[in-house]
Amino acid sequence: METKTIVIDELATLSCYLVADSPELMRGKPRPAMIINPGGGYFSCSDREAEPVALFFANLGYHAFVLRYAAYNDNGLELPDLSKPLPPKDDRIFPKQVQELGKAMLEIRDHAHDWHVDTTRIGVCGFSAGGHNAVVYATSYQEGFIAGALNVPAEALRPAVAILGYPLTDYYMVQANLATNTNPMDAAFMKASNVALFGTETPDEDALTAASPTRHVRKTTPPMFLWCTAADPLLGSRQVLALADALAKQQVPYEAHIFEEGPHGLSLATQATAEARSQINPTVGQWTTLCATWLAKRFSLPLPELSAFEKMQQQS
Repeated sequence: METKTIVIDELATLSCYLVADSPELMRGKPRPAMIINPGGGYFSCSDREAEPVALFFANLGYHAFVLRYAAYNDNGLELPDLSKPLPPKDDRIFPKQVQELGKAMLEIRDHAHDWHVDTTRIGVCGFSAGGHNAVVYATSYQEGFIAGALNVPAEALRPAVAILGYPLTDYYMVQANLATNTNPMDAAFMKASNVALFGTETPDEDALTAASPTRHVRKTTPPMFLWCTAADPLLGSRQVLALADALAKQQVPYEAHIFEEGPHGLSLATQATAEARSQINPTVGQWTTLCATWLAKRFSLPLPELSAFEKMQQQS
């Protein structure tokens, strides 16, 4: 495997995990690829949802890319002091993050020949806030604030699939929950996250609508794989159910899994992504197997029926 990091802009980088070409394996044929958006409430990009997830996709035979998009914090994972108003940072508010995802897509396409990437099968993946970034992109890549801002045809930006773990999909639902949330810490976190993404605790209608992908699903939206836990106290399953309903109404292929137990932010739900035992959950960890099976129908590698050795045996 070859690894490298590319600067996307002044606030974003793309870490590349390129499966090495081999005369014993693909023999120069292009592989599918996945662009991963870690979560972090738009305050940071979590390492737990970055390299370990890239290695999971690489283990399936796909190239993997981790986009560390513009986040509120310059370094580290520390949450801001939620007891105080969060000052906005105007250079990193929506839609900068989805535009950076578009730039990452274009970067991969530009290097497709050298990296052996199948440009017809580049997917986006994301978790929590990163899942929000991925699904906004997947439902709105053709809009003026993405394709128009990047000055490229929409088809150059279209992802083949979207893989979303415990994503935020509807900001109107978030705002409604804020009005009734009885947990002061959760409410403070979501208000601060609004400032990190929108520059204000109370985004206007235009911002809420643009950042609510459930309202932008159309028949051309790419197929999606969704998962979350019903016990998630931060976003909960209604966000996934709302997106699934929107996909169903437009007859977009999708698969959704809601596991009964488990907190927010489990990533792979194995020790590979755990900072504590509470983040290991074998039941939830089954999402990777389910996802691999779902992807195999769309991202299967172009392999012959028989290996060279098997053909030799037949001819002898």
